[in-house]
Amino acid sequence: MTDIVTIIDHTFPGCILTVQATKDDFPTLWVKPAHIVDILRFLKMEADGPYKMLYDLTAIDEQARAHRPDQPESLFTVVYQLLSFERNTFLRLKVPLTAGEPTLPSVTGVWPAANWYEREVYDLFGIRFEGHPHLKRILMPDTWVGHPLQKCHPARATEMAPYQLPENKQETEQLSMQFKPEEWGLDSTLGDDDLLFLNLGPQHPGTHGILRLVVQLDGENIMNVVPDIGFHHRGAEKMGERQSWHSYIPYTDRVEYLGGVMNNFPYVMAVEKLAGITVPDRAKVIRIMLSELFRISSHLVWYGTFAQDLGMMTPVFLTFNDREKVLDIIAAICGARMHPNWFRIGGVAQELPKGWEALIQAFIDYFPKRLKEYDNLVMKNSIFKARTIGIGVYSTEEAIEWGITGPGLRATGLEWDFRKKQPYSGYEQFEFDVPTGQNGDCYDRAKVRVEELRQSLRIIQQCLHNMPEGPYKSDHPLTTPPVKERTLQDIETLIHHFLNVTWGPVIPPGEAFCGIEATKGHNGYYLISDGNTNSYRTRIRTPSFPHLQFVPTISTGYTLPDLMSILGATDYVLSDVDR
Repeated sequence: MTDIVTIIDHTFPGCILTVQATKDDFPTLWVKPAHIVDILRFLKMEADGPYKMLYDLTAIDEQARAHRPDQPESLFTVVYQLLSFERNTFLRLKVPLTAGEPTLPSVTGVWPAANWYEREVYDLFGIRFEGHPHLKRILMPDTWVGHPLQKCHPARATEMAPYQLPENKQETEQLSMQFKPEEWGLDSTLGDDDLLFLNLGPQHPGTHGILRLVVQLDGENIMNVVPDIGFHHRGAEKMGERQSWHSYIPYTDRVEYLGGVMNNFPYVMAVEKLAGITVPDRAKVIRIMLSELFRISSHLVWYGTFAQDLGMMTPVFLTFNDREKVLDIIAAICGARMHPNWFRIGGVAQELPKGWEALIQAFIDYFPKRLKEYDNLVMKNSIFKARTIGIGVYSTEEAIEWGITGPGLRATGLEWDFRKKQPYSGYEQFEFDVPTGQNGDCYDRAKVRVEELRQSLRIIQQCLHNMPEGPYKSDHPLTTPPVKERTLQDIETLIHHFLNVTWGPVIPPGEAFCGIEATKGHNGYYLISDGNTNSYRTRIRTPSFPHLQFVPTISTGYTLPDLMSILGATDYVLSDVDR
């Protein structure tokens, strides 16, 4: 298959400004702003081995950056990351913006999934996208002043005036929250009938977090859904640019709070790419074992709460009881349960404790019988099937169009798992199957996750029986602090230990992306180092963000009870959406 850089250069002569070398070895092209829409449309629809998925769209404020070798002049840079399933590769396109008030054409006409991403870039960076159907803030309140991911915006609350809410400001805030259908291009009538607009949330058990859905109804039939997100936003990316490389690891735990150390995984691997750190085999397998335990824990939360959303009471108590058994193992190994903050740059925090094998084996012996019980209790239940089969249907093409990954993509019949297609941390050495569905409905999405529980157990069993010997962390000088005993032997090691703990390592300048097959889909970190003790740009691409954007498309024509099925089968986490 012809090299994609050659194809673009041949099709659009003179439009590539430069080809940038990165630590992740992705093809990274700087292109002229005037041609970005045409190039993206060509890559999606006409190129050999097309890039069908808009995986991510973000921006960089370049104005405080010191190390930009061979890169075009730019105040702000818009970054498009595309995925080709045929080539099994990512492609990164960068567009430099030099104007004081940066603008760029919208690509929502190429990918509808660009809608939320462009709104996010506008909200956090102030870059306007001409032709966008509804360019307004998405994570920050409408009344917010400034764009938080600009380098000039304060990074800490102590850098801002104390928050005050006088009566006139409270009235302004409340008015800004009122939903006005005409602003969204929605009609209030259908013929001679008035349409109903229903606020679902922000506090509603079916939304699984603080999420507001404004539902346009014709009787009980859904005509449109407008999600209002951002209630959980706490500046996770901004915090990543003020913390040291090490001290940011606990923050990653809180992004998709059911995934635990699985949130640490892509972050530390991206830093390892930047620093050229090789991770020992034992640390790799330990990471896989803990990640699969958290996949089981997360799926058990989904299993019980999804059944509860559809009217069942018993399953949630049983699945949470089994989740406690998983969290007990995690606590015994890591010292904490939901947020163990246990992966480190170059390895893990500690050696596995004595007796870990017995804990894992006991769960492997126990869990399969429970999964059979859940099959009979939930998956074979006639009411559950009636509420999920044929509901929220979408095709593989639609899933790719909207950036759907993970179980939501595999439920359409596409056998695409990044642990198989782009293996990391040694997953290529493990035997496991990739479950798929056929119909792309709520039931198939449930069926895929249930089978993933069995496959995760299978992977954990292989970790147990094939755990390599050796160190649990790298001895690279930029990784975790040296073994404590060595600090008592010479002053150089003591100084290195002190600086590494207090300031953190100085990571060489560069850019790298790393993603994993997380519990909800593909989760990735795009990190830029400016040769400092902290990240210059931390971008978190979460699976829940595009998944929730897709909900209105697959809900139209169904009823309100069906919407509960669709939301439950989507399996998003609001902190994963809002960051």
